[in-house]
Amino acid sequence: MEAEGGMQIIRREGKPTGESMASRRLLLSYFSVFFVVLFFFPVLISAARCHPEDKAALLDIKKAMGDPYILISWDPKVDCCSWLALKCDPKTNRVSELAIGGDNVSGTISPSVSKLKSLTQLTMRKLTGLTGPIPTAICDMTTLTFLWLDWNELSGTIPACLSKLRSLTYINLSFNQLTGEIPASLALLEKLDAIFIDHNRLTGRIPESFGHFRGSTPYLRLSHNNLIGEIPASLGAMNFVNIDLSRNMLEGDASFLFGSTKPTQVLDISRNQNLSFDLSTVSFPKTLITINIHHNKIYGAIPKSILKLSNLQQLNVSYNRLCGKIPQGANLKRFDEYSFWHNKCLCGPPLTPSCS
Repeated sequence: MEAEGGMQIIRREGKPTGESMASRRLLLSYFSVFFVVLFFFPVLISAARCHPEDKAALLDIKKAMGDPYILISWDPKVDCCSWLALKCDPKTNRVSELAIGGDNVSGTISPSVSKLKSLTQLTMRKLTGLTGPIPTAICDMTTLTFLWLDWNELSGTIPACLSKLRSLTYINLSFNQLTGEIPASLALLEKLDAIFIDHNRLTGRIPESFGHFRGSTPYLRLSHNNLIGEIPASLGAMNFVNIDLSRNMLEGDASFLFGSTKPTQVLDISRNQNLSFDLSTVSFPKTLITINIHHNKIYGAIPKSILKLSNLQQLNVSYNRLCGKIPQGANLKRFDEYSFWHNKCLCGPPLTPSCS
């Protein structure tokens, strides 16, 4: 309040004029745009990450499996790199890993999986209701290093063209309903560390080429199939760390799978019924952890060198035609009579018959 010319004049400081109101509105608009960009720009960028070819292929895969609940996050309106069960390469934004498992589905593996051009790891496992063949289109996925399709209900044959995937280090097709013969061409895979095709309905013979793997010797599991014939002698030249040929219909010699200089840790040839060789002539790998040779026609005596296997944890030589005294030592005391019984004339602890 001021006195001016004998009159009191009241001024209200800070009352906005029309011009200042317009300025404030403009400033508010700038801030609004700023916050929209701040909070939503990353989402817009994220939406642009997903490669359209990858998204289309993934949606085909989902549809072929009957739109299972496990893929509920696969919304075409959302960036596919944010979907569950997959991973995108941070540099290229292409899908590099796909891992779908542990659910009920109703359908097959879509051939569109081969359109994921940068995929290195493909896992589809424990999917009840995943039927049909392994699509040969997978053979076009030259970047693939890891193929894991176990515990499904897949049928048909193992595609021989998998040998084209020269970067493969791991193949697991176990626990399916695959039929036909084992492709000999799988031995051409130079980087292969493991091949697991057990628990299927495979027939025919073990490929002779499996004694000539081009790269390092892979873990080999062929058990629980309907394989016949003799084990190729060429396998004796390989240094298998883990080899399981059990529960087939193999016959003849298998002694060449043993050897004192081999790095073998697990050797299982059990339940083939007709494998036959003299165990007393065998030299055990010092690295053995598991020896399962039960339910065959193996004869001779158990070599005393078995006492030197300090890492031995599993042993079963039952249901064979072995004779002689069971070697006595600290590392064998852990095994009960069930590891030795039903042989021709084995004797000594832990079996009841004493040796005369």
